[in-house]
Amino acid sequence: MQEKIKKALTDFIAAIRAAKIYTTDHPRFTDTINKLYIDLQDIFRERKELIIGIVDGELAFEHFIFFDLSKKLKPLILYLQERDIERIVFYQSLQKEELARFLKVLTTSQDNGQKDFGSYFSLLGIKNIQAGKIKTSSPELKEKVKKLRNYLMEYEGSLEKVNEYLQKVIDQEELDYLELRYDVLNFLENMIDMYQEFLDLTTFRRKDLITFVHVLNVTILSLHISSKMGYMKDDILDIGIAALFHDIGKLYISNKIIQKTDMLNREELSLMKHHSVIGAEILFKYLDALGTLPVVVAFEHHLRYDLKGYPRLAFPQKPHPASLLVSMCDVYDALSQIRSYKKSYPPIQIHDVMQKERGKAFDPELLDRFFQIIGVWPVKSIVSLSEGSVAVVREQNGDDIFNPKVEILSPEKKRGFIDLSKERIEIAEYLDPFGKGKEFLQMIGSEEQASVA
Repeated sequence: MQEKIKKALTDFIAAIRAAKIYTTDHPRFTDTINKLYIDLQDIFRERKELIIGIVDGELAFEHFIFFDLSKKLKPLILYLQERDIERIVFYQSLQKEELARFLKVLTTSQDNGQKDFGSYFSLLGIKNIQAGKIKTSSPELKEKVKKLRNYLMEYEGSLEKVNEYLQKVIDQEELDYLELRYDVLNFLENMIDMYQEFLDLTTFRRKDLITFVHVLNVTILSLHISSKMGYMKDDILDIGIAALFHDIGKLYISNKIIQKTDMLNREELSLMKHHSVIGAEILFKYLDALGTLPVVVAFEHHLRYDLKGYPRLAFPQKPHPASLLVSMCDVYDALSQIRSYKKSYPPIQIHDVMQKERGKAFDPELLDRFFQIIGVWPVKSIVSLSEGSVAVVREQNGDDIFNPKVEILSPEKKRGFIDLSKERIEIAEYLDPFGKGKEFLQMIGSEEQASVA
């Protein structure tokens, strides 16, 4: 549904532009009206009305905030706000002629003095469109917009920081240790309580920073897990800095190799297997600034718990606990994200894949603690239940990682919270937010019932 609404909004601004550039009788305007009308009819096959709101300068549909679209359609938002329009409702019985008249009203000079759109629309025969102020103030929704906007700004700023620090080390430039530690402390203080929200933002990707999304996610996840495990603050920061630089050797190697969509050849594979050694050598030059842990973690993060990974050691010894932790977070995030060479795995499959490496790649006790914290079904996972409902995971049960606390989203009459560990109901299927779960995305952003209606 979100994609359909995005298309309708994009065609809406195209129609406004055409009405201002041409006349409303011009064929170009007629073409844009036809496209917009088709968009709306497509939406009306699934719902009786479409309500679009402007909340704190952002486009909103029910519980979903179109941050990415708001940037693109900023002219539309400003245009509507200048006309005191915060809410537009399109009804299922809408006729194409009404839509054309509505666009004509919108593109008429404000000097016409029309503020009561309801009466004016009625005079013009526009019965299936309403426009005006949001009738009921929704502080919850405004607070949500503010919170999510802050998430976006914080996450994008963090990506820039990650880019900056990694690039400095790759170029072997001097690092400001206090600044680095301060920024990692900010990650800890600002992101730990918002851990799942920040991982949700991996869909908000800057193409020029895509390489660093994984690094930032591993850093946040390492900070999150070590914090929940009760590590001292200084140790948590050390682990976060080590996680930040754990893959510096891979980044140092040609991006052409890293970004290949097909299998690596033998020579490239050999070079990639040396990236942990290369990374340790690079970080050794920063020993005075960063300490030994980043060197150790960069060198050991592919060693495995059973010592069968790489690089091969003349005298094998058990990897450092921080290396085992960062390695686990590295694998978990890699399995969670869509890459050029693979699709993402559903949560239960990630759990099963990692459990197969219990006592091999991963320390058994650490693996158990990891999933007690993260859960099999991460917070905000959209799932179908064995009794037919669709729900979103809201909270983990540390004693029963397979049965979290969920909020039922559909059907409407069953809306509410249940603890699956206390019910004879199980999770039947994970609904991919880019597939089956897409239509429920707008419903999961907040546990509060907020609406632009």
